[in-house]
Amino acid sequence: MLGNADLAQFIDYQFLRAELTRAELESRVAEAARVGVYAVIVPPNMLPITAPEGVVVASAVGFPSGNHRIDIKVAEAKQAVADGATEVDLVIDVGNAVARDFDAVRAEVEAVRAVVPRPLVLKVVVESAALSDHELVESCRAVADAGADFVTTSTGTHTAGGASVYAVRAIADTVGGRVGVKAAGGIRSVAQALELIEAGATRIGVSAVDAVLEGFGPEGFVTLEEETVAV
Repeated sequence: MLGNADLAQFIDYQFLRAELTRAELESRVAEAARVGVYAVIVPPNMLPITAPEGVVVASAVGFPSGNHRIDIKVAEAKQAVADGATEVDLVIDVGNAVARDFDAVRAEVEAVRAVVPRPLVLKVVVESAALSDHELVESCRAVADAGADFVTTSTGTHTAGGASVYAVRAIADTVGGRVGVKAAGGIRSVAQALELIEAGATRIGVSAVDAVLEGFGPEGFVTLEEETVAV
């Protein structure tokens, strides 16, 4: 059983809409501090930002398609770090995964890892809903071998879909002992978030943070028995 504050510490609060304004970002960052999320993810053009104490600043690289040259992604990641991001969310070239060129997947992540050195955190989005089981498993292995800290399910923008319990379990079973597992894309309720955590997610990416955290009852706690969601 998780409390509201416990679940909030799993959350990356994502502000990645194309129409995001600086004023809205500042308002959302203040909200992030109020609800106690772990991190905020902001577009690279909005960096640097002043984050409240205790809130990690992350930025997206290659978002949303991943169809950028590696040198462009490396430059984007390097600039994000220079501008104060301590976590980077990289979208792979999904076409490499679909083509089963897992060496290319690994090489891309290695190149970005080189400019996002630890203790900075590198999360890598594989767009799980667009991949076959084999493509997902081998992509996860390539990402982990390349030194990433997390495998992330989805950008939340792909027509194939977002996070699923099935994908989170597959990622956790494949590389969960080596890297964190982030579920992102289409998470809009506390029940859905809890099921993904039960499946193995160690971080949750959401843009509808109020919809997730407001699912808690008056005592501030919820269990899966209290609310369920179809998957």
